[in-house]
Amino acid sequence: MRDHGADVLAGADIALPVPLHWSRRHWRGFNQAELLAAHLGLPVGRLLRRVRRTLPQIDLPARERHANVDGAFALRRRDTWHWPVWLGHRVTTTLAGLTVVLVDDVSTTGATLEACARVVKRAGASQVRVITAARVATRPR
Repeated sequence: MRDHGADVLAGADIALPVPLHWSRRHWRGFNQAELLAAHLGLPVGRLLRRVRRTLPQIDLPARERHANVDGAFALRRRDTWHWPVWLGHRVTTTLAGLTVVLVDDVSTTGATLEACARVVKRAGASQVRVITAARVATRPR
């Protein structure tokens, strides 16, 4: 991912993995997006959280996916951010002005990534980029 996504990662400040709901993370034991983000060569921030449990996107038709994740993400409370974050060239206590890379395993319609991007932009990020391990090229059944 780091090699093929070099243009997305170039000049970025921080990688934010798409979060799982706490119950799904507990059941699975890990967040695949966090594992991917750890190998991109950027500081990784667990700054997003899923504020409500959603249906798995794979189980939904494309037209229902945006509604499923609308309002499902928020920033973690600042006291849980473990700020300040060392970005390699400076220390920060905010997303304001940062170039953020959202990381996920698969993108089908982009609904989840768009919902996360809205939260990050509202938090002041100057740019939001996306990198995924896979992109679904055909409509899932």
